[in-house]
Amino acid sequence: MGEVLVGGTASLLICVFLSPKFIELLRNREFGQHIREDGPQEHHAKAGTPTMGGLIIFAAITVPFLFLVLSDKDPGPDRARALGVVGVALACAALGFVDDYTKIVKKRSLGLRGRTKLLVTMLIAIGLWLVATKAADLPDTLRLHVIDAQIPVSYFYPVIIYLVLAGTTSAVNLTDGLDGLAAGSTAIVLLAYIAITFTAGLTSLALAAACLVGACVGFLWFNSFPASIFMGDTGSLGLGGAVAAMAVMTQTELLLIIIGGIFVLEALSVLIQVFWFQTRGTRVFLMAPIHHHFELQAWSETKIILRFWIVASVLAAIGFTIYQQSLR
Repeated sequence: MGEVLVGGTASLLICVFLSPKFIELLRNREFGQHIREDGPQEHHAKAGTPTMGGLIIFAAITVPFLFLVLSDKDPGPDRARALGVVGVALACAALGFVDDYTKIVKKRSLGLRGRTKLLVTMLIAIGLWLVATKAADLPDTLRLHVIDAQIPVSYFYPVIIYLVLAGTTSAVNLTDGLDGLAAGSTAIVLLAYIAITFTAGLTSLALAAACLVGACVGFLWFNSFPASIFMGDTGSLGLGGAVAAMAVMTQTELLLIIIGGIFVLEALSVLIQVFWFQTRGTRVFLMAPIHHHFELQAWSETKIILRFWIVASVLAAIGFTIYQQSLR
């Protein structure tokens, strides 16, 4: 318990104290956000806001986590799982960094090609599968926590892991459209995973989750409305990768649909919008993802963010309750 508190607090403080200098550095180098022209008009005022804040997030996570987990003389059997979670998060953050840097260099809102992201995500998913099944010795099964049953998936497990990873990173990236929305929602989801890992006795995984939460909360100090810095794809893909890897390492891949339900709602709104427009020629929402729909209905940005956080908290609590009940 002590290491978890120390890790989370250290990540938070590193983010809080290093962010001002980092923001200044990004401003001096003119590493600003490019805004989509088809987005809400209010967002055009945010053009030029420093981006790639994910770099400071993952610096704040990695330093205390590695120091604490590697200095433990009596590591638990879950250390391989925890290292796998942080490794996947860093790999996804690296992909996001290249994407962000490409946008800045080319001065446009589009970065890497979709096929490039697809290929790299597949490689990361294979790495996560190998760590989960070989290093962490997890069975290639899907747990149904609602009825406390397991489904053997055998050779399909790498495909499932890829779908979880690709889906979660994309969903968190879509959620990162309002100041603080993605960081706050991710912190809420990972708080549920702190509870899950403690309940399961996975202390190293709990440490990883705590460091992730601490960094997200520390980043919110500067990312809350009106944001002084954006996390960029560096942050959203990295945090999405962390959540996906946490689900794999705790065997809650299906339960993530509820725990991370706020991300599912954001992604579903885009899928529904695209499907409906292509088949009917009309739109279900004024704009997708769904947080933009509420913006165009004249909801204030802070109201949308707070209400989405409330929904995220309720869904994460429901997911944890289901997990806890399945252990009895």
